[in-house]
Amino acid sequence: MPPAVELFLIAVALIIALVVLLIVGKFFNVWLRARIANCPVSIATLIAMWLRGVPNALVVDTRITAAKAGIPIETDSLEAHYLAGGDITQVVLALIAADKAGIPLIFDRACAIDLAVKGTGKTVIEAVRTSINPKVIDCPHPEMGRGGKIDAVAKDGISLRVRARVTVRTNLERFIGGATEETVVARVGEGIVTCIGSANSYKDVLENPDSISKLVLSKGVDAGTAFEILSIDIADVDVGDNVGAKLQSEQAETDKKIAQANAEVRRAAAVALEQEMAARTQEMRARVVEAEAEVPLAIAQAFRNGQLGIMDYAKYNNILADTDMRKQIGAPSDSEGSTKQ
Repeated sequence: MPPAVELFLIAVALIIALVVLLIVGKFFNVWLRARIANCPVSIATLIAMWLRGVPNALVVDTRITAAKAGIPIETDSLEAHYLAGGDITQVVLALIAADKAGIPLIFDRACAIDLAVKGTGKTVIEAVRTSINPKVIDCPHPEMGRGGKIDAVAKDGISLRVRARVTVRTNLERFIGGATEETVVARVGEGIVTCIGSANSYKDVLENPDSISKLVLSKGVDAGTAFEILSIDIADVDVGDNVGAKLQSEQAETDKKIAQANAEVRRAAAVALEQEMAARTQEMRARVVEAEAEVPLAIAQAFRNGQLGIMDYAKYNNILADTDMRKQIGAPSDSEGSTKQ
């Protein structure tokens, strides 16, 4: 073999050995750490993770943490969840916390919860911790306004203002697709309003505020939510306004205005009828004047036809004069009118 070829082969071998040495040196610490922790990972697997852009050190350390806690997890599962956009560290910590608390939680469900809470500011470990250590929710939320209390009216018309505290824990089985805290608060508020509204008197609610809790819990308000309600405690009850009396007063005022409006309509109708009758009276008077105006014409026509003589006309005038005189005599004088007044 020519010396040049031998030198070329030696150089290629040295380059290959150097590359292998560099690769082994790059992943040796991770490989050794996994081997010592009894979670062996081959160099080929580490290289494949590196080529896929997966931080092999994070995957190996996470697997070691799970293994030390007695939770065996394959590197392929951790790598798949990482590539899906999940946080494998939070998932493993959640599995460890659930296992120590005796809560059944499998790896796939933990991954699903982790992906579900992504972007909400919450983590899967918080969900597990809430399942271990229940949290208290104010009903209603203080940021909802209304003085931080729920207003409801009993059958006697007296309003009550109630503030409740709901103790819940995460239901990991229903966490995926389950309703959030807002739904729990809304349902509890609805139950409080229903309970107070069905009470015959506000005194019954003040005497037994626990009746609200019992009724709301019996309605199963946590169905379909991501939480399980442990208890509902009535923290505060205040007596509000007499809403029934206020509504009756407003109704009476409304009825009064309606009656006044109807009376005004009738008065306007009466005035209109009076004006109509006055117009008809004037019309009748006009017809009388019109008829009286035809009397001289009829007399003249009778003179022309020879039906009325001069003596008849004189007698007619005497009768008119006699009638006027009797009217004047029969009419009361001004002195008599003033005396009667």
